[in-house]
Amino acid sequence: MLEEILTGGAKALGISLPEGAIKKYRIYLDALLSVNTDLNLTAIEDEDQAARLHFLDALGLVSRFDLGASSVIDVGAGGGIPGLALKLASPDIELTLLDATGKKVRFLTEVTELLGLSAGCVCGRAEELGREPEYRERFDAAVSRAVARLNSLAELCMPFVRVGGHFLAMKAADSDEEILEAGSAIEKLGGRLCDTREYTIPGTDIVRRVVIIEKTAPTSERYPRRWAAIQKRAL
Repeated sequence: MLEEILTGGAKALGISLPEGAIKKYRIYLDALLSVNTDLNLTAIEDEDQAARLHFLDALGLVSRFDLGASSVIDVGAGGGIPGLALKLASPDIELTLLDATGKKVRFLTEVTELLGLSAGCVCGRAEELGREPEYRERFDAAVSRAVARLNSLAELCMPFVRVGGHFLAMKAADSDEEILEAGSAIEKLGGRLCDTREYTIPGTDIVRRVVIIEKTAPTSERYPRRWAAIQKRAL
């Protein structure tokens, strides 16, 4: 059951969850699955699988990078993974959840209130908001999972990150080619590849990777481009 999976999984990852967090993960998962048919928030509807492949996957990021009290934006948040799962494990982070679909953002707003969490839920396109002064280079970290290939994803995410902050991309363990492909884009966007840190999702044989990119210089005002241009010709 979910409670046992999260307790054992957190221990395997070397994480101590805050008091009451597991109860909130239960509330979150129930809410996620209850609206999934209408909103298509996840392809995983089995409770145990969702606990491992969503929540423990997010905890893997926590185990490999200390977010502390950082300001964090989850770009392409969807149903809130990894952002809300990170917030439950690291309540000191200042979280913003960004998604382009209004129905999903309404769900995020409702579930955030249900969980008693403080988080901003923003409806908008990353390539547009990344140019707005309210959001551009305002965050200590940007996180994203399963949105696009790394070269395109970097252009969407790095404009949000302040100089000295980090873009954390959650990728598969076999992403070497994708990382190599993104080298030019990362440099043009003012970043440098710091490290890749792997973890195995407890209870599975799935190896995941956190790609850690440091923002070393401001991103040129040319970026991000419109999504059509990014798709047509990645950096």
